[in-house]
Amino acid sequence: MNKRAVYKMNSTSDDTGGGRPQKTAGKDHKKPTAEALRGAIQLGIGYTVGNLTSKPDRDVLMQDFYVVESAFLPSEGSNLTPAHHYPDFRLKTYAPLAFRYFRELFGIKPDDYLYSICKEPLIELSNPGASSSWFYLTSDDEFIIKTVQHKEAEFLQKLLPGYYMNLNQNPRTLLPKFYGLYCIQCGGVNIRLVVMNNVLPRSLRMHYKYDLKGSTYKRRASRKERAKTSATFKDLDFQEMFDGLYFDADTYNALMKTLQRDCRVLESFKIMDYSLLLGIHVLDRKMRGRGGRGDSKRQGGQKVLYSTALESIQGDGKAAEVLTDTDDDSMGGIPAKHKDEKLLIFLGIIDILQSYRFIKKVEHSWKALVHDGDTVSVHRPNFYADRFLKFMGSTVFKKIHPLRGASSRRKKNSIRPCRSASQEALSTLKEESLDRKAQSLENLDDADPSCSQTTGVILTTTSIHPAFSVNTISSSSSLDDKCEQEADSESRDHRASTSTLALDDSALPTSNSQASTPESGLDVYL
Repeated sequence: MNKRAVYKMNSTSDDTGGGRPQKTAGKDHKKPTAEALRGAIQLGIGYTVGNLTSKPDRDVLMQDFYVVESAFLPSEGSNLTPAHHYPDFRLKTYAPLAFRYFRELFGIKPDDYLYSICKEPLIELSNPGASSSWFYLTSDDEFIIKTVQHKEAEFLQKLLPGYYMNLNQNPRTLLPKFYGLYCIQCGGVNIRLVVMNNVLPRSLRMHYKYDLKGSTYKRRASRKERAKTSATFKDLDFQEMFDGLYFDADTYNALMKTLQRDCRVLESFKIMDYSLLLGIHVLDRKMRGRGGRGDSKRQGGQKVLYSTALESIQGDGKAAEVLTDTDDDSMGGIPAKHKDEKLLIFLGIIDILQSYRFIKKVEHSWKALVHDGDTVSVHRPNFYADRFLKFMGSTVFKKIHPLRGASSRRKKNSIRPCRSASQEALSTLKEESLDRKAQSLENLDDADPSCSQTTGVILTTTSIHPAFSVNTISSSSSLDDKCEQEADSESRDHRASTSTLALDDSALPTSNSQASTPESGLDVYL
């Protein structure tokens, strides 16, 4: 065996694969231990990222998405690789230039990437799902390393061009953020790894965790899972434990808009069977499981851009800055309420590497024979997206409807009495004017042509009444425009009748000196 590191580039994928380590046919090697596997992951990623720094920066080309680099790292080391105390292994790096661009897009520097992954031992996490994947968490809570199957790794490599386009258009998304894709061949097994963002920070205790798909068929946590200290529940469990998580209107709209956009992207790639990982931290409970390791880097060092839930749903990021300034323990969670409890919500879409291929179609058809086809998890991508969004928007997430203020009700009630008072005043004015008209006509019929005092009384009455009607209408015009129109029309009618009486009186041989006397006319009128 050549002791020098073999470093080559090719565009072919592996022939063997699986989420869990699988034996390579025709070889009989000892299976690596969990400690050796974690060490190989850290050493291999550190080597390939360090080697990538020597390559100049340039734009990503289409062929960069399909490049696979392979390097052999023997335990005794070589001129190109460091010595280590793990078994010999080979590392394959998929699309290194494309993933370097993704890391730069989210503000991840090579030194910080290596510091997070290689500084301290990886933390192994339990897997509550049905897959056989392994999960490793970096000590600073920034990255999750997940083992994937051969078909999933192949599908992700085909997905990279569209994923690249989507991130350029909108880096704020709840979709997984992929930072690297690798394959380690050690001890006769192939282990494919994908590096992603971490959705649930360890620095805050998640009092509730849910894996939600929007389906109901077998969507309840098993008895074994419920017995765990940090169990992950499912859709039916959520409906039994919560009646919904309530957000203010702006946060709810931003969250649902982000989910709708992400689901349409997944639907365009014919992806289904994905889940929403939901973590709930109750602020009112004084049980915060503080993480000891790696907290100093998260508090003082640079953070990955758009990595928190609040940054992922809000375009301007102002609310995230305010929340970070007011509460250092929020860790970018989305504020919500349930009854009288204040919550912090952490969420992200996971398991997006399941395409609706032939095997999934057969699975859906088989389950539909024994159960309602619309309730099973596996379904057509467009139906799956619609069902997912409906469940999230109506059952899981709800909007807080603001109550109508008491001042508006008082204002509305105060308008009605004003209008009724103006209408009563106008009706009284109208009745008085009609009575005065009738009285004036009777006086004209009974009056003697030689009697000037009666004529003066009539003229004085007509001169007083328009002034009274105009003053009354002007005082009520500010209450209602409609009342003003009615008053104006009434005053015009009365002025017309007054002018008619004045013309009739002018024909009589009377003395205007007595008619112009206001005192005598007012006394007679009263």
